[in-house]
Amino acid sequence: MANWYEVKASYDKILENGMQKKVTEAYLVDALSHAEAEHRAIEELKPFISGEFEIVGVKRMKLTDLFFNDSGDRYYKSKVAFVTIDEKSGTEKKTSVQMLAQASTLQESIEVIEK
Repeated sequence: MANWYEVKASYDKILENGMQKKVTEAYLVDALSHAEAEHRAIEELKPFISGEFEIVGVKRMKLTDLFFNDSGDRYYKSKVAFVTIDEKSGTEKKTSVQMLAQASTLQESIEVIEK
């Protein structure tokens, strides 16, 4: 089972109009610990970011599944609730899980998860 971490990096981004703006973006990393997640994020970001950047947060993200879709350009996080019925007692039990789906729109992400 994968251990997913959300790593937030803050850096100066050059916008399309040429202006510079400080942004904080989140990245998803598969790692064994917080330290490894931070290290992997730094190594992945170095070629793409010129100048100084800072890792401002690392937190564990509980994801059950990741769904990839070649036509998607974004990732949507969804919370899905499964309802099961205990045969002996007849009571309902709800289990919630988080999933990440790659899609272009919210509706498309729902379709990817349902598929």
